[in-house]
Amino acid sequence: MEIAAAPSEPSAADLQVVTTLDELREVVPDPHPSLWEKDIGRIDESARTFIEASPFLLLSTSGPDGTCDVTPRGDPAGSVLVLDEHTLVIADRRGNRRLDAFRNILGNPHVGLLFVIPGRSDTLRVNGTARLVRDAPFFDRLTVQGVRPVLAVVVTVEELFLHCAKAFLRAGLWEPGSWPDPASVPSVGQMAKAMKNLDVAAEEIDAALAHDAEHHRY
Repeated sequence: MEIAAAPSEPSAADLQVVTTLDELREVVPDPHPSLWEKDIGRIDESARTFIEASPFLLLSTSGPDGTCDVTPRGDPAGSVLVLDEHTLVIADRRGNRRLDAFRNILGNPHVGLLFVIPGRSDTLRVNGTARLVRDAPFFDRLTVQGVRPVLAVVVTVEELFLHCAKAFLRAGLWEPGSWPDPASVPSVGQMAKAMKNLDVAAEEIDAALAHDAEHHRY
């Protein structure tokens, strides 16, 4: 059986790069006016219900130099506080202490949030500005499993709108039959060992990470 050769990397001359908005609109026409108007710029009651039902969100930030970061944030549903129609609060939990997102926020407060509800393919997008807060009267309400956070992100909402379900539907995200076999993908321990050339068994790394995730979530 003949094996096809792997495709070669395209040269710069092969890439039809888009560099202006006019060029972009040649490829993708303007949307219907109603789609520009879907941003309501505040947290109404329906958005509050969506946020309070979401146990998982993605927080995107960028530094003053333009470098970007996206970090997952998860807690029991209802843990993100909605203080008013323009303010929400996300508790910081135990992690690796790199503080990538927080270092970005200190230099550039603009953030983007994507709220996800398991089983729902539509998502809620929020854009605004963030502040890092080390204490406030609402911190007691952020306590989970008896642990009060030492930091929280307070977001001032500037844009808020729903995102359609097509991406999740194309991915089959909530369809178990479409999911890959987890065993077909290298474990975290195997990946860490390969990436860092570690002199420790992958099984030991996996066991240590599993223990930490189970016993040090808060």
